[in-house]
Amino acid sequence: MVPRPPVVTVLGHVDHGKTTLLDAIRHTNVAAGEVGGITQRIGAYQVEVDGKKITFIDTPGHEAFTAMRARGAQVTDIAVLVVAADDGVMPQTLEAIDHARAAQVPIIVAINKIDKPEANVERVKRQLAEIGLVPEEWGGNTICVPISAKKGIGIEDLLENILLVAELEGLKANPNRPAVGTVIEGKMDEKRGPVATVLVQNGTLHRGEIIVIDDIYGRVRAMFNDRGEPIDEAPPSTPALILGLPEVPTPGLLFEVVRNEREAKAIVEKRRAEKAAPKPAPQAITLEDLHRRMQAGEVKELNVILKADAFGSLEPIVTSLDKMSTEDLRIKIIHKGTGNVSESDVMLAVASKGLIIGFNVDIDPAARALAENEGVEIRLYQVIYHLLEDMEKALKGLLEPEIKENILGHAQVRAIFKVAKGQVAGVYVLDGVVVRGARARIFRNGELVYDGKVSSLRRYTEDVKEVRQGFECGVGLENFGDFVIGDIIEIYERVKVT
Repeated sequence: MVPRPPVVTVLGHVDHGKTTLLDAIRHTNVAAGEVGGITQRIGAYQVEVDGKKITFIDTPGHEAFTAMRARGAQVTDIAVLVVAADDGVMPQTLEAIDHARAAQVPIIVAINKIDKPEANVERVKRQLAEIGLVPEEWGGNTICVPISAKKGIGIEDLLENILLVAELEGLKANPNRPAVGTVIEGKMDEKRGPVATVLVQNGTLHRGEIIVIDDIYGRVRAMFNDRGEPIDEAPPSTPALILGLPEVPTPGLLFEVVRNEREAKAIVEKRRAEKAAPKPAPQAITLEDLHRRMQAGEVKELNVILKADAFGSLEPIVTSLDKMSTEDLRIKIIHKGTGNVSESDVMLAVASKGLIIGFNVDIDPAARALAENEGVEIRLYQVIYHLLEDMEKALKGLLEPEIKENILGHAQVRAIFKVAKGQVAGVYVLDGVVVRGARARIFRNGELVYDGKVSSLRRYTEDVKEVRQGFECGVGLENFGDFVIGDIIEIYERVKVT
């Protein structure tokens, strides 16, 4: 085992300068005559500082970072968090921090845009300290580097600090073994066919070797570095663009080098047979099963992603859940935020083997589909007491069978009509079906304003049992007559999970 370069991912809020920083680092490290040659973005690249290399992964954001973890790939050694000095810590910054913490990697903060007149570095440090990232100069252990990616200020300082943290982490690999690593990117090139950017994590990858990725294999016909130059080998922590695969692989999948084509075929055939065989249900954690798994010693920590309608709702829930932790089980809130449950939340739950609790929020349709596919449990509550009661019962093994919600459809209010008993809404069914007698929720500008029942349903002058997607109808809700044009009505049913 010998020291290897650190692999760094840059995360942060959308407009805080992640891409500008990555570009600045690349250009700082390239001789003036070569700058024009930086055309080949392969999703990862290496720079050299004082004779030592650093590898940067150019991910679109913390969602991609966590998606890789969810597929079993832990590629990052250090996370650089970019925070704009004029803007401070934003909701996406908090999300990025939680995703990096869940991956258990050291975080270095790059306080960007210090060249702006409205920049306030001290304010950013204060905000960071409030969320547990206490700067070194304040007695904490978080390295904060003031930079301006646009003007190139502080870039060398940031790189030196990355090398310092890498040294403390003691990163090592064995270059003299068959290569294993992760696919960073994959695409279909018009001229060259399927190409993939891979990151070698252990061993050395050589041109001509046979690699297996999931259930495909191919011979590495050619390899290129991030500057587009052909290379014959890629040692540990080196990104390389490879040619020779039969199809485009999925990012986050692991690759391995095998001795010959016969071995590759055997591995691929076995994996394809496993995929075709009936799969057991995903072993995600559920509240119902929590006590049994605690007793069996399978679970010592329960990772929870908590979403609520407002920050004011989050704190009492977090405080109460913290108090429920016992010697046998620690409840760990790995991410808390406001707004609906998103795909990013589900990916974090998959990667961390956690569950999601929502208070007065809904689930984005794409997140719902992903959660069902991955076996992630999402529990929604409207009353804090019910949420805490369920958690206590789960810890004691007394939780009753779960009541699951099936979303039947969504409709949008397009008109409002007064009737003898109040108001009915003229709606257009956006998807699924509206059913008389089913349960209904109204969301106004993303906020829940009603949860009750469909009391009447009419098409023209006729009472009907249901109305499907693409049709208009009149909807009356039980004990509700305060519709606003643009309201979204979500139709759902509750069923007991057996």
